[in-house]
Amino acid sequence: MAQTIEATADQAFTHGAGSGRRVINIQPITRIEGHARIAIVLDDEGNVADTRLNIMALRGFEKFIEGRPAEEVPRIVNRICGICPWMHHTASNKAVDGCFGAKIPPAGKKLRELMLVMAQINDKILHFFFLAAPDFVLGPGADYSVRNVLGVVKAAPELAARVVKMRQAGQMMIEKFAGKVIHPVAVVPGGFSKPMTEAERQELLEKSREQLDFAIFCLNWAKKNVFAHLDDATVRLGEITTGFLGTVDPTDGSLNFFEGVLRLMRPDGSYQDFSHLEYAYYLGEHVEDWAYSKFPYARVWGEGFSMDPENPKGIYRVNTLARLNVCDKISTPLAQAELEEFRSRFGRPAQSTMLYHWARLIELLYACEKVVEHLEDPEITDPHVRNPVEPKAGRGVGCVEAPRGTLIHDYSTDKNGLITRANLIVGTTHNVAPMNMSIRQAAQSVIRHGVVTEEALNRVEMAVRCYDP
Repeated sequence: MAQTIEATADQAFTHGAGSGRRVINIQPITRIEGHARIAIVLDDEGNVADTRLNIMALRGFEKFIEGRPAEEVPRIVNRICGICPWMHHTASNKAVDGCFGAKIPPAGKKLRELMLVMAQINDKILHFFFLAAPDFVLGPGADYSVRNVLGVVKAAPELAARVVKMRQAGQMMIEKFAGKVIHPVAVVPGGFSKPMTEAERQELLEKSREQLDFAIFCLNWAKKNVFAHLDDATVRLGEITTGFLGTVDPTDGSLNFFEGVLRLMRPDGSYQDFSHLEYAYYLGEHVEDWAYSKFPYARVWGEGFSMDPENPKGIYRVNTLARLNVCDKISTPLAQAELEEFRSRFGRPAQSTMLYHWARLIELLYACEKVVEHLEDPEITDPHVRNPVEPKAGRGVGCVEAPRGTLIHDYSTDKNGLITRANLIVGTTHNVAPMNMSIRQAAQSVIRHGVVTEEALNRVEMAVRCYDP
């Protein structure tokens, strides 16, 4: 259970709230993959006057990797997140490749993508079933003592057993081939550290087909037991209107986790495609004096930055819903069929924040299909997986799609290959401004006239869980 603390507005906010107003602090937010708190200010009538989400995101990696040999950095930045270390590890290596002008052999590139997509599978299972599912299986108003993963196990033991088994199997698949599933070291500048044998390919292929069967089951189960029973109030919880950002294949606009062009979509569905090397022209980074996080915004739209719910400016979202909105299609057949059904129901771009969960399971299906596709390709066992590289001065920008959104690593090196400058924009950071907007909408919809219930506060947290921060 999150601890709720009442305080004065001046205690909760550095500025912008009247002294003496009632403030509800939710600290920490429960069932997310990090640490955050929410402050909700009530006006004299007990209605929501303001909200703030604060994520403790200052980690210092951009500064303390300065002066390090660039080839060491991918083994350091994978400590940024224990849930998605493969994404940081891969994006960092791609940035180092850019600094050194490295060319990656086809098999090395395929192994990199394979590991990244396999890691996506495990993350999506974790978030939907372990963190989000208690709100739907047990209900948002269930007592907090049972509204958790153990409550799900008790309420649906067969489902829980299958979920745990498949996630554990997915983690072990990565570990057996790549050596480490957490804090990986397998991706290296110039390619991959080891080739895949035919025996390894066959073993992984058999297990990946089991994962695909599980993904099909998950989506069908959720559509029948979760999404079909959402009431209008829940569907609209945290709903805001924004733009979206994600990576698409440059040839056909299809969804791509590993590489492609960035697509920045306006709320009306129009969009611009650009190279990750151009991100600083298209995206700005705003700072608020009350927050630890940066607030990325669409600089190229020329309207500045504002989280004003009546007149937002420059706000876009990333993560699962964003990727399904920006892509023209999905290259794998089962996930494409699900995308078509999704769009027939909700349009493009879909704005309901709760749809992040549905989009997450469509991406789970895509990831499982993509892994099978890679492992059915015999060329993935080509022993030539790495080209030699030499440290030199340069700049590289590595970009992949992490479970939580577009991940950007931008490095510069000197003639000795030492890092001279680094800038990182992680998936959660893109969504900090939208999450602030969503919790305000959610709080205003469930808290009125000073009545604050445990269920109401959990519903505010649910708006955050959609983004999987």
